[in-house]
Amino acid sequence: MENNPSAKLLRIFLGESDKYHQQSLYETIVFEAKKQSLSGATVTRGIMGFGANSRIHSAKLFDISSDLPVVIEIVDTEEKISKFIKTVEDFFEETKSGGLITIEKAEVIRYKSGK
Repeated sequence: MENNPSAKLLRIFLGESDKYHQQSLYETIVFEAKKQSLSGATVTRGIMGFGANSRIHSAKLFDISSDLPVVIEIVDTEEKISKFIKTVEDFFEETKSGGLITIEKAEVIRYKSGK
């Protein structure tokens, strides 16, 4: 993707323990993003959070959670992001997983690979 003043930032919030068949749902989403030639994806594991069910998930030692929050961030053109959202929604429906999907405006200043 070239420098783009009107790119979109897709954020996908889900649980670490969500699965798609035998694979983590976040891994499935990242591999699918690569397959659909999106510009890149980053997965961040949270240390604490809660979602629509209001249940707290935490990484504290005395309260070890196997379902910490995970956020996937992808920046690309509006067209590619819109198409990919349909795929992500299908994954959520098929796995009956909860989650949150957001889109924000993003201005790409630099996008280049390293050496």
